[in-house]
Amino acid sequence: MKTKILHIALITSLMMSCQSQKSWKTDIYETSASGNQLTKIIAGKPVENSIKIKLNPEQKFQKITGFGGAFTESSAYLLNQLSKANREKVLQLYFGEDGANYSLTRTTIASCDFSLKHYTYAPVADDKELKHFSVQEDMNDLVPMIKEAQKISKNGFKILASPWTSPPWMKDNNAWINGKLLPQYNETFALYFSKYLTEYKKLGIPIWGITVINEPHGNGGNWESMLFTPKEMTDFVENFLGPKLEKDGYGNVKIFGYDQNRSELKNWVDEMYRSEKSSKYFAGTAIHWYDSTYKIFGDELQYAHQKNPSKHLIQTEACIDGDIPKWKDDSWYWSEEATDWGFDWAKEEEKYLHPKYVPVFRYAGDIIGCLNNQVDGWIDWNMVLDKNGGPNWFKNWCGAPILVDPETDEVYVTPLYYTMAHFSKFIRPEAVRIGFENPDKELQVTAAKNPDGSIAVVVFNPSEQAKNIEISFENQNISTTINAKALQTVHLTF
Repeated sequence: MKTKILHIALITSLMMSCQSQKSWKTDIYETSASGNQLTKIIAGKPVENSIKIKLNPEQKFQKITGFGGAFTESSAYLLNQLSKANREKVLQLYFGEDGANYSLTRTTIASCDFSLKHYTYAPVADDKELKHFSVQEDMNDLVPMIKEAQKISKNGFKILASPWTSPPWMKDNNAWINGKLLPQYNETFALYFSKYLTEYKKLGIPIWGITVINEPHGNGGNWESMLFTPKEMTDFVENFLGPKLEKDGYGNVKIFGYDQNRSELKNWVDEMYRSEKSSKYFAGTAIHWYDSTYKIFGDELQYAHQKNPSKHLIQTEACIDGDIPKWKDDSWYWSEEATDWGFDWAKEEEKYLHPKYVPVFRYAGDIIGCLNNQVDGWIDWNMVLDKNGGPNWFKNWCGAPILVDPETDEVYVTPLYYTMAHFSKFIRPEAVRIGFENPDKELQVTAAKNPDGSIAVVVFNPSEQAKNIEISFENQNISTTINAKALQTVHLTF
């Protein structure tokens, strides 16, 4: 009997040893200023004095919700101007398994600056019961784009929807821009969300989450907006929006507060999570990146996470917002030439936050910095824009990862697309960010373990020199050389 027990123990020990010695398959992809575009490269041989990055899968952080971009009327309208083949190409690039495989997206509830005109789903004034509510304005462009993306996406994607304003007649200034929600329309605005969720559900488009309003501080009085203080928004969610969605069967739809720049996070999460009753209805906080062209605001992100660690922290908007995008000029996206709104318009004491910057560096650095500071989702702004950075009724030109020229039926896939794909393609929903050691101060690194057991390590080298790296994990060492001004994803599977 003792011999049999020892035999079983020996077999078990050998099996465990074999499992710990399993061989991992390594795929390495690079995007670089030298011309790589998510190009598969071969792992190198060990080099003396390599930078040793040690993974620690036992150290676990936030669960990842996803990565992606926004469905806007501007993007959808442009896709409708392209040939069928190019329209399909763009959507495959974003949602196909061989493309970026976006998993988390955003869309607008009625019009925004990246719409062709002002519109609302409730155009009849004082229609408190919203008997005239209609999403008909979305049916020509926006809805078809989302539906086609759904058909392409094998694993599906989440949609986070945001209004830029309530219908103007609900506001104290009866205007599209600025103004506050009148107290007598609190219930009606909550109903507005419920009606929207119902109409989109009928169309076969489930909405995963909503933000209460885009940019509650306003946008300088330029395009659709509505103002809230932290207390006003929290009161609205606690007393009206949360209970209404719960009552109408949408209690599973996630409500996100804030939805603006990171520097103000403390004031907002302090109010949102002021009590158990208010916290109940907030699934998390939405943030934007426009406070600075280089600063991550890590302290603010960490504060928001620690305030309520069970809640989401999702980046919902980012774009190159100070220049008309460069057409078929990859080098520009790797050069310190871009500006943002703050380069010209920031207060004198804040101008230091808005120097010229390298577009790819800003995207790669921000996504890595966000992930390493507890952010669980990162959403780009428009998926598609034209050569002018529009169409946009306000002429508020911006960049996008894919640019098109409807007149010549051309598509330009910018380096920003490949930058996004380094994350969205390899770090999948429900992945868990894991720990690592990185001794090099120039390299920026993040890592995550996917639900299928695979591991993605993203390494960004903004320096002017190539660097030799050795990534160690379990019984394996992976050697690679990352080019100067380059982004690499090392994907480990077994």
